[in-house]
Amino acid sequence: MDARRRDVLKLAALATLAGCKSVPVATPSPANTKTDMRTRPLITLRLNTAPKQDIGAAPHGTRVTFPISGGSFEGERLRGKVLPGGDDWTVKRSDGVLELDLRITLETDDGALIHMTSFGLRHGPPEVMAALARGATVDPSTYYFRTTPRFETGHPKYAFLNRLLAVSSGDRRAEGPIYTIHEIL
Repeated sequence: MDARRRDVLKLAALATLAGCKSVPVATPSPANTKTDMRTRPLITLRLNTAPKQDIGAAPHGTRVTFPISGGSFEGERLRGKVLPGGDDWTVKRSDGVLELDLRITLETDDGALIHMTSFGLRHGPPEVMAALARGATVDPSTYYFRTTPRFETGHPKYAFLNRLLAVSSGDRRAEGPIYTIHEIL
């Protein structure tokens, strides 16, 4: 397993732990309040995609690229639009898991540019994944779609993004995915 794939899988495991809603949360004891993982909403990101580019079966899996044609994002501390020109590179592994590699530029409503990358995994029952491939709207609770976004900017107002880790859950739609992104505190 190459180092990049290992890192993606580690981050996906972290995203799973951080985003798990079905596990009851106990009140932390004073001894572990500094180590318990908590999150808070950062943004909801909606992407619009252009027609997909089927690259085909390659040595590491079946590759498909989804050019990003635009979109929007909104949260308590930032909002704006997704600039066209990014891509969502995917590779479907032999075990049916889709590895995701998203790279986009965000522009805030006050003109700041933010580079965003996100690596993740999507998988589920074969019939659910087939429906998604056809472009059907599918209840996101019926499949696993988690990513680990990272941000980089030179704008002082948004410099906090350079110092945080985030996790997201996704909802695949025909027009493009919707990501609910949480900052890990």
